Amino acid sequence: MQVSIACTEHNLKSRSSEDRLCVRSNTHLQGAGPCKARAYCTRPYTQGHAHMKEAIGRNTNMKYRNLGKSGLRVSYLGLGTWVTFGSQISDEMAENLTTIAYENGINLFDTAEVYASGRAEITLGNILKKKGWRRSSYVITTKIYWGGQAETERGLSRKHIIEEVVRAMTFVINQGMAMYWGTSRWSAMEIMEAYSVARQFNLIPPVCEQAEYHYFQRDKVEVQLPELYHKIGVGAMTWSPLACGLISGKYCDGIPDGSRAAMKGYQWLRDKMQSEDGQKQLVKIKELQQLADKMGCTATQLAIAWCLRSEGVSSVLLGVSNTEQLLENLGAIRVLPLMNPQTVSEIDSLLGNRPHSKKEARS
Repeated sequence: MQVSIACTEHNLKSRSSEDRLCVRSNTHLQGAGPCKARAYCTRPYTQGHAHMKEAIGRNTNMKYRNLGKSGLRVSYLGLGTWVTFGSQISDEMAENLTTIAYENGINLFDTAEVYASGRAEITLGNILKKKGWRRSSYVITTKIYWGGQAETERGLSRKHIIEEVVRAMTFVINQGMAMYWGTSRWSAMEIMEAYSVARQFNLIPPVCEQAEYHYFQRDKVEVQLPELYHKIGVGAMTWSPLACGLISGKYCDGIPDGSRAAMKGYQWLRDKMQSEDGQKQLVKIKELQQLADKMGCTATQLAIAWCLRSEGVSSVLLGVSNTEQLLENLGAIRVLPLMNPQTVSEIDSLLGNRPHSKKEARS
């Protein structure tokens, strides 16, 4: 099963090309096989969001939710390939991570045509082909917009994928190249417009928005997207739960060798950490580390579980460069039941940035 996600250029100019999240029908993932629409799950799971159907995977601690209000079942956690696959890590490590993720119940794998100039898609496709897992047992998401260097290889023009976005994605689905489509880094107004166009012309609307979400990036996922979920069924697939590693605490005492901030092309991340806001965030991260210690988990697990507790979030995408990081991140599933109102309120107090909905502002 494949989901295509379209992305806009809004707020992307401040970052490098590989940090511009975007999606498309997966031409590089040749090894992944034909598209099928079933993600596996078992018995119902009663904790968590009452409005989202949930289940526990066979022989793992992984849990599953519907992607928005579609029928597609995705794991709480997904494995991302940005920065890592085809670039930061070897193909052998990429295969190890994919295997561990799959064996621990992850059925969602995210990539994009721009990641490592297309090498991330190729690497993931080769791994899936080699593994020979049932094609119906996992979901692939990929993104378009930042493709090649030529004008005909970028954007969402008719030459690149067909005409305008909704018609293009409807075409992709009708041709069997994908089963669902969503958006990435779109505003709530743009998503509503896409939905309206789909309804007006009997086309297929988006089922999800892929959005950045972590302690220091909250408004869109906590205020705007829940309203869209209830109105039109669009779910959230979130990325960067650790704010490019900042929330893990690895940068509290400087920039370690081999970390993302030490890599070429990530001067923007170094500048961000050294800014006044970045230094304030590092202080809060140390306080959150103390809370995590008290709860018996790591700061990383607490941050991911905190993301999962948010209304309308279907899946959180992980970005890891080694097996130890992946196994630690998977432990967030065990921390999620501890995210009660008291714990969430304590985190809100530490952060001091809880956004307020329009309804709360009026009252």
